[in-house]
Amino acid sequence: MGSFSWTHLLIIAVLFVLLFGAKRLPDAARGLGRSLRIFKSEVGQMQAESAAADTQTATPATPAQPQQLSASAPQVQTPVVEPQQQGHKTL
Repeated sequence: MGSFSWTHLLIIAVLFVLLFGAKRLPDAARGLGRSLRIFKSEVGQMQAESAAADTQTATPATPAQPQQLSASAPQVQTPVVEPQQQGHKTL
């Protein structure tokens, strides 16, 4: 009961020919093939980008080592400027 036999498939094919015509069916099949090819290439491209992103996150970049100051280089401290406090007025 749940499967299609060859007669069911034949009836469906005849209905398609009657509904769409013999001239439109090859064009429709060609268009469907093109869209499936485009879809397949886009999915492959997305998978390649995902795999490239996974490999980049799997191998973390080593952070750059801070440069050591030589003994002769003067060490300069920048002054810290604190913001001015403004008085709050209460009503």
